[in-house]
Amino acid sequence: MPFLFTTPEASKGAERHRPRRDGRPLARLGVGRGLSTFACTAAFWASACAQGLAPMPVMEEVPFITTPDNVTVSMLELAGVSAKDFVLDLGSGDGRIVITAARRFGASGLGVEIVPELVERSRRNAQTAGVANRAEFREQDLFKTDLTAASVITMYLLPAVNLALRPALLALKPGTRLVSHDWDMGEWTPDRTVTVQAPGKTVGREKISSLHLWVVPAPVGGLWCGGAGLQWQLRQQFQMVQGQAGPAADLQALQGRLQGATLHLWAPGGQAQTEWQMGPQGPTLRVVGASGAWAPWQGQTLRKANGDRCTG
Repeated sequence: MPFLFTTPEASKGAERHRPRRDGRPLARLGVGRGLSTFACTAAFWASACAQGLAPMPVMEEVPFITTPDNVTVSMLELAGVSAKDFVLDLGSGDGRIVITAARRFGASGLGVEIVPELVERSRRNAQTAGVANRAEFREQDLFKTDLTAASVITMYLLPAVNLALRPALLALKPGTRLVSHDWDMGEWTPDRTVTVQAPGKTVGREKISSLHLWVVPAPVGGLWCGGAGLQWQLRQQFQMVQGQAGPAADLQALQGRLQGATLHLWAPGGQAQTEWQMGPQGPTLRVVGASGAWAPWQGQTLRKANGDRCTG
């Protein structure tokens, strides 16, 4: 059965008839979400969406498409899921990601899904798998879900939905891991992408899946002040950082990359690794490793400036 385009207006009241992957509705596409005019429902429609083709009518029947089990496992492996993690699956379909996280990796988790029948099926599947005490499922709109308890979030959503979720995802605790099946998040490039064989995949011509991992970066943009006149002026674009550092009279250009709350900086004179922390007196950056010309800064703690200059 062919897939479809749908406008936000056409999608009002049509959640039950939305194309699904893993048996999940791909999104609750409401007006005012800031989503693109057309939402593509399969990879092979992506180019057509980009060309602005006219929408097709919403269809009453849609395919039930499952993610192969090996792709599910690969998503969890990419995130490094362990028994310490709480996995949140947005649009959980038949529950397989949360159940696999609990049964195979020892994690606990929550799946949110707007189709009642799929929520009930997920609960039965969790009972059958013997992990109902660690795998919870709720009938819930993913846009109204509290994301803050998760250490890992998994998604198989459309690009426009990923972009609508992106501000909330970036606001999560630094180090939270996000894994998306096939779809990216625009200019927020993944920290890692892997391609896995998916012989059981029933959508698209190529039987492969692209899995994307992001680690939520700490917010480090701005002016940071340390002892002996040390200053760091940082400009941040997601996990990428540029700026200047050094004594005010001898600032050196630098660039860097964040991995969660750890910031790796390098400049012509050496490298530094810092750890970001939010304390009672505000955010700090502590230099935990430095080499070359930066070696004297080892152990320094820099605090976020309240204004546009360092004082005291």
